[in-house]
Amino acid sequence: MKLYLVAALCSFFLSLGLCALEIPLLRRLGAGQNILHYVKEHMAKSGTPTMGGLGFILAACAVSLAADKFTDKPFLVALSVGLGFLLVGFLDDLLKKRRGNNLGLRPYQKIFFQLAVATLASLYCCRNGLTVLRIPFTQKAFDVGWGMLPLGIFVYLATVNGVNLTDGLDGLAGASSSVYFLALGTLILLQGEDKTLSLLCICLFAALLAFLVFNVNRASVFMGDTGSLSLGGFAASCALFTGNMLAIPFAGIMFVVSSISVIMQVIYYKKTGKRIFRMAPIHHHFQEKGYAEGKIAYAYAAVTAVMGALLLFPYI
Repeated sequence: MKLYLVAALCSFFLSLGLCALEIPLLRRLGAGQNILHYVKEHMAKSGTPTMGGLGFILAACAVSLAADKFTDKPFLVALSVGLGFLLVGFLDDLLKKRRGNNLGLRPYQKIFFQLAVATLASLYCCRNGLTVLRIPFTQKAFDVGWGMLPLGIFVYLATVNGVNLTDGLDGLAGASSSVYFLALGTLILLQGEDKTLSLLCICLFAALLAFLVFNVNRASVFMGDTGSLSLGGFAASCALFTGNMLAIPFAGIMFVVSSISVIMQVIYYKKTGKRIFRMAPIHHHFQEKGYAEGKIAYAYAAVTAVMGALLLFPYI
């Protein structure tokens, strides 16, 4: 436990320092967020530095690497996948800035890159026997064999884009993700699975806490796709590589809610010409109803914490 505490503290303070340093640097580089015109509540945020995910992701990776000393293969693959998605997000953010709008990578380009990383990670699972699925709220498990290939690809794409869709309000994705990684890291530790991946989760949790110092309403920096896509990659990898893929819809329940709300809105609008929500993802609906961004972020984190805690009961 001492290692986890030291790693968490190091991740927190390193992330705090890197985030503090990157904000003026991003401002000087002109890496300001372009605000969509139809989200009127966010117009005052135009120009807020984005790509802030670099700080907390690099902090968590550096500390967990220092603790692992390059010995745990699943951890190194998870790190590669998370950083692979970070590069996709960074390219997307960079193109948005250069074009002066919110059109970064084309949808087909983003999906192609995401699909490539997801396929390689899922193939790694199949070829290395990481194909066991634990049943949430029990201590039972079953093996899906090469069925992990399509399942893994789907879960990667769903998780990465779910986190990305949740990144729409100050502190929302950061708070939800930090609680997710705390719950998943604790679950992996209690299961006696890969302790290095558990440590990575704790480092991400602590690094995100530091990032939230600058990201809660009103945010001084946004994580951007650089941060949200990378978080999704880490969230999926740490779950898949430890047999906890089926825990993602519970520990990451708010990512699921964000995705489903968009799907429902699009389908219903195409069929009826009307909307279910005032705006999707659903956090914008709550904002349109008059709820403060801080309250929405707190509610998302609280629901995530409750679901994450329930997952731990069979192992306590």
